[in-house]
Amino acid sequence: MRESLQAIALKITPGARLLRARELPGGMSAQVVGLELEMADGSTRKIVVRQHGQADLARDPRIAAHEFRLLQWLRAAGAPVPEPYGYDESGETLPTPYVAIEYVEHEREYVPADNSEYARRMAEALAAIHRSDAGLEELAFLPRQDELVAERVAARPDRLDESLSEGRIRDTLERAWPPAQSNRTALLHGDFWPGNVLWNGSRLAAVIDWEDAALGDPLADLGNARLEMLWAYGEEAMEELTARYLSLAGGMDAGNLPVWDLYAALKPASRLSDWGLEPSVERAMREKHRRFVDRAMDKLR
Repeated sequence: MRESLQAIALKITPGARLLRARELPGGMSAQVVGLELEMADGSTRKIVVRQHGQADLARDPRIAAHEFRLLQWLRAAGAPVPEPYGYDESGETLPTPYVAIEYVEHEREYVPADNSEYARRMAEALAAIHRSDAGLEELAFLPRQDELVAERVAARPDRLDESLSEGRIRDTLERAWPPAQSNRTALLHGDFWPGNVLWNGSRLAAVIDWEDAALGDPLADLGNARLEMLWAYGEEAMEELTARYLSLAGGMDAGNLPVWDLYAALKPASRLSDWGLEPSVERAMREKHRRFVDRAMDKLR
């Protein structure tokens, strides 16, 4: 393995020498290794090598190339994302495709001093991503979010997770889908939540993990971010994020937000119990989820 990582280092930066490698948390979707390199001039550089999991590869066999191109596009648009260094899908160096990107220095355990201010900063980052639409046709390789959701809504499982109101959510989404899109199509992160945002002090350092990126209604990202903010920091922070985002989005039609809230609420169905949460944390999340769903249902009525 070390020989393979040294080969990657040389491919990215000729003359580099691998000093050390360590596994980094990559969630359930990827295997991630951090490399520290010594450059030819004696300086050091940290990079990240990310190998996507089988589920992502099955969905998009060219996901490494596509993530590389997406990060290039985002960097050109001025978005706070890691610099992409290279990718390889040949299988010659590592058995599965990988993308090599910049390691962004950040706080391992970031705890915001002010939840409301944190929510506003998150909203500002999300709005900035959605405003990056120049040359959006260059991202035609990304899937359409409405098509992804249609597939998920149509794939009704035999056993529903009624502890998270899955039947009620699906019944409503089946009736409401597809909602008429009145907002312009934007680049969507696809999984915008606090765990995918890195901070260095009070500065937002980078938005990471773009494997779920898609094109579609910006409200899709907002709905996901709202539920995650509710879970992590409470209802006040969720409403602060929503208000700040909509104020920045200028003219955004939020009429379909309850539908996208419900889709966000569908995602943890039959999965929440597998997240390894403390029982008290899981109970609190389930209660917040119930209130989130009830509010979306009330607005749709």
